[in-house]
Amino acid sequence: MTRVIVSLFALSLVGPMSGVAQAQDADAGERLFRQRCSSCHSLQAGENRIGPSLHGIVGSQAGSTQGARYSRAMRDADLLWDPETLTAFLERPRDLVRGTSMSIAIRNEDDREDIVAFLEQAASSD
Repeated sequence: MTRVIVSLFALSLVGPMSGVAQAQDADAGERLFRQRCSSCHSLQAGENRIGPSLHGIVGSQAGSTQGARYSRAMRDADLLWDPETLTAFLERPRDLVRGTSMSIAIRNEDDREDIVAFLEQAASSD
């Protein structure tokens, strides 16, 4: 019985901390975005660079950012940018969308997840 109570107590501590861990991931993701992504992508609506603005990217249709230049492959891709799809694209962009112009891959899994957490947080702060 004591083990059950201790286990339940431990679980009650983990739940509230999960939001803190996510915020730390988003903070790390912001640093990574600035280091690895911001030379080609902006987070400002309508500010396209070499790559499209990523403002509101989470939940949007691939190839749909107004005024951005896309490869034919990306324009024709039938993808919704949810966290899983973004993570897969960051890992191997040319495997997910053959013919995409995006050539930079983020090999580290934690880095990919942190960048996506940041993009999700940025989208929810609009």
